[in-house]
Amino acid sequence: MPNRRHFSCRLLAAGAALAAPPALFAQGAQPGQAGAPVEGQHFVRLNTPAPVLLPTPDKKVDVVEFFWYGCPHCNAFEPLLESWVKRLPPDVSFRRVHVGFGGVHQVHQKLYYALEELGALPAMHRKVFAALHSPTNRRQLVSDSEISAFATENGLDGAKLVAAMKSFGVSTKASKARQLTDAYKIDGVPALGVQGRWFTSGSLAGSLERMVVVADYLIGRART
Repeated sequence: MPNRRHFSCRLLAAGAALAAPPALFAQGAQPGQAGAPVEGQHFVRLNTPAPVLLPTPDKKVDVVEFFWYGCPHCNAFEPLLESWVKRLPPDVSFRRVHVGFGGVHQVHQKLYYALEELGALPAMHRKVFAALHSPTNRRQLVSDSEISAFATENGLDGAKLVAAMKSFGVSTKASKARQLTDAYKIDGVPALGVQGRWFTSGSLAGSLERMVVVADYLIGRART
């Protein structure tokens, strides 16, 4: 079985390349009806439910995006994801979880949670993606010096960001992120988990566009 640390992004590329043209599923189709996403084909049901986090009583459905800053498919998915999140019903709680499969993933994971700790994530999230995937000035963002320089270039205190990456609070968040990734049995990104019960991905659904359609279907099922 392939080591997920090495294939975390290739899984989507391989699945998408083999997928049929992205005809969308039937809107409002129920389980078993024609046009409905199929369990085991377009999404996976977890045998053991993963933890759910609902921040306020008005939130009923927990949706999680699993991603890695260094993944080109996650970078390509980001504009579609942001548009989709804006359209989610009010009772849906959305959150991102940065995976930590291996060493590089874990550096970027701590960068994500350090930015969150410093309140800089809204301004910096897309900038990190841009830095890692720029066709002309691609960065690695794996060393303290490079991360500090990148932060300073973007108006942050670089030393403070690097210190935050090594803090207990960020280590705790990173550890919980890895636990949730394991609970959902995620081995490729980007992926979407719904209500601790199911997950889908581009390789399962057939494309990034179809992935959010399957997630919409699962959100509907989570309410039943």
